[in-house]
Amino acid sequence: MRTHAQAVVIGGGVIGCSILYHLTKLGWSDVVLLERDELTSGSTWHAAANIHGLHDSTNISRIQHYTMNLYKSLEAETGQSCGVFQPGSLYLAQTEAREHQLRLQAAKAKLYDMNFYEISRDEAERLHPLVNFDGIRCIMWEPDGGNVDPSGVTNAYAAGARQNGAEIIRFCPVTATEQKPDGGWIVRTAKGDIATDWVINAAGLWGREVAAMAGITLPLQPTEHQYFVTETIAEIAALDRRLPSVSDRDGEYYLRQEGKGLLVGAYERDMRFWAEEGTPQGFGHELFADDLERIEDNMMRAIERVPVVGQAGIKRVINGPMIWSPDANVLFGPVPELSNYFCCNGIIPGFSQSGGMGLMAAQWIVEGETRYDMFAWDMARFGEWADRAFTKARVRDQYAHRFAIHFPNEERSAGRPARMRPVHDLQKEMGAVMGLNTGWEHPLWFADAPGVTDTNGFTRQNWWEPVGAECRMLRDRAGIIDISNFAKYRCAGSGSEDWLNTVFANRMPQNVGRSCLTPLIGKRGGIAGDFTVTRLSEDEFWVIGSGMAERYHQRFFKQVPLPTGTTFESHTTALCGFNVAGPDSRALLQRLTNSSLATDDFPFMRSQRIEIAGIACLALRVSFTGDLGWELHCAEADQSRLYAALIEAGKEVGAGPVGSRALMSLRIEKGYGSWGREYSPEYHPQEVGLDRLCKMDKTFLNISAAAEALALPARERLVLLALDAADTDASHADATGGEPIFRDGQGIGRVTSGTYGYTVGQSLALGFVRMVAAGDRVEVMVLGRPHGATILAEPPFDPKGIRLRA
Repeated sequence: MRTHAQAVVIGGGVIGCSILYHLTKLGWSDVVLLERDELTSGSTWHAAANIHGLHDSTNISRIQHYTMNLYKSLEAETGQSCGVFQPGSLYLAQTEAREHQLRLQAAKAKLYDMNFYEISRDEAERLHPLVNFDGIRCIMWEPDGGNVDPSGVTNAYAAGARQNGAEIIRFCPVTATEQKPDGGWIVRTAKGDIATDWVINAAGLWGREVAAMAGITLPLQPTEHQYFVTETIAEIAALDRRLPSVSDRDGEYYLRQEGKGLLVGAYERDMRFWAEEGTPQGFGHELFADDLERIEDNMMRAIERVPVVGQAGIKRVINGPMIWSPDANVLFGPVPELSNYFCCNGIIPGFSQSGGMGLMAAQWIVEGETRYDMFAWDMARFGEWADRAFTKARVRDQYAHRFAIHFPNEERSAGRPARMRPVHDLQKEMGAVMGLNTGWEHPLWFADAPGVTDTNGFTRQNWWEPVGAECRMLRDRAGIIDISNFAKYRCAGSGSEDWLNTVFANRMPQNVGRSCLTPLIGKRGGIAGDFTVTRLSEDEFWVIGSGMAERYHQRFFKQVPLPTGTTFESHTTALCGFNVAGPDSRALLQRLTNSSLATDDFPFMRSQRIEIAGIACLALRVSFTGDLGWELHCAEADQSRLYAALIEAGKEVGAGPVGSRALMSLRIEKGYGSWGREYSPEYHPQEVGLDRLCKMDKTFLNISAAAEALALPARERLVLLALDAADTDASHADATGGEPIFRDGQGIGRVTSGTYGYTVGQSLALGFVRMVAAGDRVEVMVLGRPHGATILAEPPFDPKGIRLRA
C-alpha cells in the first residue's frame, strides 16, 4: 500500500470509484481509494440504477446527459460491461402542472441538443403496449433513458482508474483522518497510514461517520427504500425487444423492465428513517425486512396504469438504505472551514449523476473550480443551522414528496423555523408570508391578514396581486424591506485596505464614507461574487455580499492571508438591516433623525454612522430597488425597535413593509443582476457588464484568470427582455428562470431571472443571449411554449439613474 498520494478517496461505491476514475483522467495517477468492505457495499449494490437525462436544473441536466453518454465509452475503454440498457423512457403528465414541467424540460432539451420530445398516444402505445394511457395529458419520450448494472458500472470505473495508475484497497476501513500543519492529511487505517494532499469523503451510508473523524457534522439521514421485481410476465416474454421505462411521477412510482418481468419502486408517504444514531460499522450487503404494505397505495396506482403488474407474482423485494441531505441534492465540494477536504455525500440518483459528479469533483480538486456553476450541490448552502431536527424534518418531506413538482418560488415548511430574527413575530402579525434563506425566516410578501400561505404553480399565484401593491407603494411613496439576511463583514486594521484590494477586483474607496461595487473573481475568470465595500475610517471597512453565499465565499477569503494586526469577521448574525426606498424615503427617514439626508450632505454611494429613532445605525445611500433609498444596519438587539419606528413613520407618508418577491420585481425593472442567477463563476465580467469594475492595474485574487477571460470576446451577454403582454396575459404566467430563448427556431440563450414589472406594466426577464441585439424579437419558452419578447436597449425604470441619485 502506498504511503503517500495526491488524493485519498474514502468509499468504494459508484461515486467514490467515479471520482477516482475522473481524477486519473485529469492527470492525477498517484491516487488511492480505500473501501471498508467490498466495492459496491452499502447502498450502491441494491440500487434500481435507472438513468435519465433531464432535470429541473439546467446544469444538473448537463451532468446527467454526460453520465448517460459516458457508460458505453467506459465499457469500450475498460472492457468491463456496465450492463447498459437504453430502451428509452416515457414521461407521463396527468396534471396541467406536470404538463407545464415536461414541456419546459422539452424546450430545454431542444436548446441543449438533448433527446427529449413529445410523442402521440399512438406512438406511446406502440412503444409500450402494456400501459393504459387514459387520463394522460401529454407524453414525452427520452430515447436514451434506461438503466445500468450497479456492480458493472462501479467496477468499470474502478478498472479505468486502475488502468490509469490508481490503487484500490478493499477491506481497509479508515480509522482516523488528521490534518497536518501544512494543510495536508494523514489517513489512518489498520493496514497503515497514507499521507495525502486531499481527503475525499465519498463514504455513502458512512459519510457522517467519516466526516466526524475530521470534526465535521454533515446534515445527512438514511431512510429505508423499497422496490420489487415481478415474476416473468407472459406478455413481456413474448416480446423480441425491451420495453421502455415509465415515469409516472403524478402516480408516485417508477417502473421498468427487469428480466422478463417488471421492477416497480415507490417513495411512499409513510416513510421510515434508519440508523438515526449512526450507520452500523458492520453493515454491508444486508437488506431490511419487506414492508410492502407501506407502498400499497403507490402499487395500486402502478397497477391502474400497467394492469399486468397486478396479475404478476412478486419474485423478490428489495428494501435497502439510502442516505439523504435536507434537499435531496448531494453535499458537494471542499469544506470551507478546512483545507483540502472534499465531500461528496447524500447522493440519491447516483447512476444518473455518477459520471458528471465524478468529473465535477475532479475539476474542482485538480483545476480549482468546476466548469459549471454547481451551487445547487455545494455543501456550503447549509450551515450549523441545518441541525439534526431540521435535517430529519426535511428528509421526511423530501422522501415523501420525491416525485412532487418543485414549483418556482415554492417554499416548503418542513423543519421550519430554523433561525428567526427578533422582528419575526411582529412581521407575522403584519401578515408576512415567510420564506427560508440560509436558515433565516424572512418576509416574501405581506398578506392582508396573518395566517395566509403561498399557493404554488407555474402560473401567477395568490401572491401576484399583493406583491404588485407592494411594488407600486414603494415606487409611488416608500417601502421598508428586511435585508437582515445579507452577508455583512467588518475588515479592520492597518492592512485592511491592502488585503481587500488583493481579494477584490475593484479598487477600494480612498475616502472615508465612500462605497464601491466590486466583483470577486473565480479560478476560471468568472464572477464568484459581487460586493459593496464601504470605507468607514482610515483602517476600517464594511463589506456586504450575498447571504446565501457567505459560507461559499469563505473559500476565497481564506486564500489571501490576513496581514498582521488585520481582522476580517462576519457580522451577519450580530447585525440586522432594512432598506428604506422610494421617492418619499428621505422624508420618512428625516422624521427619525437629526442628520441631514439631503443629497448635498448624503450623496449616492456614501455612508454615515447616524441615529434613527435614537438607534445607532450604519446608513448606506444605496438600494437594490434602483430607487432613492438607504440601507440601515443596526445591532440585532435593536432590530424590533428600529422596525417599529420605521413602520410608524411610514404611515405618515403612506409607506409600509415590502417583501423579497417585490424586491425581485423592482431590481429586474432596473436590470440589476443577482449573485447565483446572473452572476456566477460561469460568466465572465464583460458578459455581465462588470468588466469596468475589474482594475487590471493592480493585483487581485485570480487576476491572471480574469485577464484571460477579459481577452476573449463575450460568448453571450446579459440582456433584459420584455415579454409580449398578449402572450403572458393569455398564459397567466411570467418567466421565472431557466426558460430557453429561441430566435427563428434556433436556441440562443436562457432566462436567469423573470417576473412581472408591476410599475412599468411589463413581464420582464433577465437572461443570456448570443447573436442578437437590442430591439431584436425573440421567443421565450414560458411553460415550455413560445412567448414573443423584445430585447430592450435600456431598463424600463429610471434608465438614467435620476431617481437613484435624487
